[in-house]
Amino acid sequence: MNPLLKAGAFLVPVLLIAVLAILTEEPEDSKDTCANPDSDVAAAILADSAHDQDGLANRAILQRGRCQQPKAANADQAAAASAAAEALAADSLTGAANPAETKADKPAAQVEQGAAPEQASPAEAKDRDGQQDMPTDDPSGNAAPITPLSSTNTVANPGHQATTQAAAPPVTVPTGTATEIVQHRCMVCHGCYDAPCQLKLEAQAGLERGASKDLVYNGGRLIEANMTRLFDDALTERGWRKKGFYPVLDKEQPERGVMYRLLELKQAHPLPTDGPMPEGFDFSLARDQQCPRQDEFDSYAEDKPLWGMPYGLPGLNPEQHRTLTSWLDDGAPAPALATLPAAQQQLVTDWETFLNGDTPKQRLMARYVYEHLFLASLYLEAGEQPVWFRLVRSRSEPGKPLDLIATRRPYDDPGVKRVYYRLQRMPVQALAKIHMPYRFDQARMDWYRGLFLEPAYEVPSLPGYEREVASNPFKTFVDIPLPSRYRFLLEEARFTIMNFIKGPVCRGQIALNVIDDHFWVVFADPERMDMDVDARFLSSEMDKMRLPTPATGTVIDLFSWSRYAKAHEKYQRARSRFIRKRSQQGERLTLDSVWDGDGNNANASLTIFRHFDTASVEMGLLGAVPKTAWVIDYPLLERIHYLLVAGFDVYGAVSHQLESRLYMDFLRMEGEFNFLLFMPAEQRLPMWDYWYRDAPKGAREHFIERNALVSETTDIKYETDNPKAELLLALRERIHGAKAAKFDYKRPEDKDIAAQLAAIEAEVGAHNSFMPDVSFVNVIGPQRDRFYTLISNSAHSNIAQLFREDKRRLPAEDSMSIVRGFIGAYPNYFFQVEVKELPQFASAIAALGSADDYRKFRARYGVARNASWFWRFADKAHARYQWLDPVEFGLFDLNRYNGY
Repeated sequence: MNPLLKAGAFLVPVLLIAVLAILTEEPEDSKDTCANPDSDVAAAILADSAHDQDGLANRAILQRGRCQQPKAANADQAAAASAAAEALAADSLTGAANPAETKADKPAAQVEQGAAPEQASPAEAKDRDGQQDMPTDDPSGNAAPITPLSSTNTVANPGHQATTQAAAPPVTVPTGTATEIVQHRCMVCHGCYDAPCQLKLEAQAGLERGASKDLVYNGGRLIEANMTRLFDDALTERGWRKKGFYPVLDKEQPERGVMYRLLELKQAHPLPTDGPMPEGFDFSLARDQQCPRQDEFDSYAEDKPLWGMPYGLPGLNPEQHRTLTSWLDDGAPAPALATLPAAQQQLVTDWETFLNGDTPKQRLMARYVYEHLFLASLYLEAGEQPVWFRLVRSRSEPGKPLDLIATRRPYDDPGVKRVYYRLQRMPVQALAKIHMPYRFDQARMDWYRGLFLEPAYEVPSLPGYEREVASNPFKTFVDIPLPSRYRFLLEEARFTIMNFIKGPVCRGQIALNVIDDHFWVVFADPERMDMDVDARFLSSEMDKMRLPTPATGTVIDLFSWSRYAKAHEKYQRARSRFIRKRSQQGERLTLDSVWDGDGNNANASLTIFRHFDTASVEMGLLGAVPKTAWVIDYPLLERIHYLLVAGFDVYGAVSHQLESRLYMDFLRMEGEFNFLLFMPAEQRLPMWDYWYRDAPKGAREHFIERNALVSETTDIKYETDNPKAELLLALRERIHGAKAAKFDYKRPEDKDIAAQLAAIEAEVGAHNSFMPDVSFVNVIGPQRDRFYTLISNSAHSNIAQLFREDKRRLPAEDSMSIVRGFIGAYPNYFFQVEVKELPQFASAIAALGSADDYRKFRARYGVARNASWFWRFADKAHARYQWLDPVEFGLFDLNRYNGY
């Protein structure tokens, strides 16, 4: 070609681009940076480097804070929220009951927002929370730049130990190895019982097991299902194939494997990063699962090209994709298991010796411990990366290879003459939903010895495993002194309750609509109980406290329900007579009747949040005074465990799950009844009726003789017309750890943030119903980088009925609880807010009045599923959570992250 023509061909496009740029460029002084406050986010998507992406994304958030915000639709509500914020922030709350509260219960969050936080030194505050101020490096005094979301500063604060090495908490997690990528990009949706296609990736064994088209959770199951518990119900790849699992790896042609092809599909068809999620995705829990086998994959890819993995989320970045596919090409070798330190190996040996003594007392103790700890994540010593174990039954004695006994329930007949209790090392990554850490060190062993072996009592004979005996702990363990059993459960009360909250029962709306969305739990003081009298009463009534236990594993078991209900009715009537008799003898309940944690145990008070179809339990009395509260004593605590933990079968028939749900109604009402005994006699029935508005008469009465409710049972002298709030706030002052400083967002260094969060928390109303159940909010700004959890509490007229929950909803009474840090294993949405933007953020929540309002709110502040920085936020949240508490840390499950 002629050189002039070549030059012309090159110059013409250049000139056109230059002219276009001149014509479209705005004058510098006319640019409106607020016209599109998300423009920097869009630019971040196109940035070449991760550093630039994060810098631009964070700059966009800062820019939104400088721009004028749209006015709230409900100006009166927003103004009221702002005024409430100023009032609440002014004195950090006095703890006095709301004078507007009348004897008839008002919506709980209108009563009281809390008490003054426990004070701590800056070092102690950092030690607890790890959310210290970020440093200022600019000598001019200007604010330091926000730490990028992808910062590689991974110096942590292991085990809450103060250190001068960490200037700030880490803001990302390592994803350099295949194992780390699987954990942070795959396991976050494939870790729990309801992992799609039962592909559980918490361990290499789950990947090798593969997937199944069968459902674990099936509310219409007429007979017991095939059990498929990882590490239990099959131990080899061949064993899993017999149970219907198919491989997701191809050892001969790795690139043909299902997992490999799902990753490639996402790379070929990534999600669009602008606009809403594409149509066609189904993120509901009840969705039809797509579980293609290798020979079905071509059809799957053709029908659903956007459904590569991670499903409905951004794909791996190129480097991560290369790392993971190279690992699959190499046959997906398992990571090497680190050698157990000698001290820990010796402790394993000591524990197995301790738990396998030959005397009847030792053997009964070991059985009791096992039946309460079989779901525990045991750790022998704390550290940045604890080694996890579980307690199992074995046919083989200590010192020999483990020969696991896997039964449907921990108290089922093991089929051998002598059971041995062994510690099995678990090569797993912890998942928040099922992670229940329990310290199992030498101090714990010494405590068990003093609790169970040193007291003088006899065990004439060991109990058997007949169903009527084994399912009733009051019969099985009658020889162990009642104080020892109760102290065992109380010492780690959060763990005891957590087994129900985090165990396999805790999945699905029907399983959880038996509890309120927010309530407090305290415990009867073991030192104030007449243990001998209580033990005699329990001994005489133990047959009436039997719990629903399937006999056939089919719907036929449902016909036995009336037998359990009648037995429970008889127990409640006997208990009412027992209470009246004690009352007539002059015994009265006082503040001292509630366990205070002995001055050093924060397990003495708990808060339980229900998040529609999941739940959380934390130490301390969190949030506003709730509508209801429970007082739990030993019989109630033990039955909760054996009904919903030891006795619950996630693979059971619908009859079993229905019986468990119905019986839990009884136990909830018993806890509430215990609390009402502390109230003035004339207010108990009105409170009870308020809690069970519009409930059927039988549900309200619950077999409790109402004359027990009007007995004189308390000596507490109340000074206000709201005794419920007065008592609960007094207990929050009195019980060790009840103020839960760990979660308190009202910090002197964050007064501006606290004022706005208090505004959100102060407003009860239907606007809260539009918010997700659990939201993680990252507040960033000069010298600030904080995480908070917003928990939306749904109100109901009553929770005494199994179905039609939506008909009993009371959105006008919905409230919000806010904590510093993280609560909830299943975040429903992430939000990023700049500090200066918080007033508008709070006003926008108060003004929510429709689904469209929430859509706009989410678009402005939220992190959508297809946001290019989604994984950066998730990684930052995980990094912060692990830094705050390496022992409690588990990966969040993203299966319930809002789809659109």
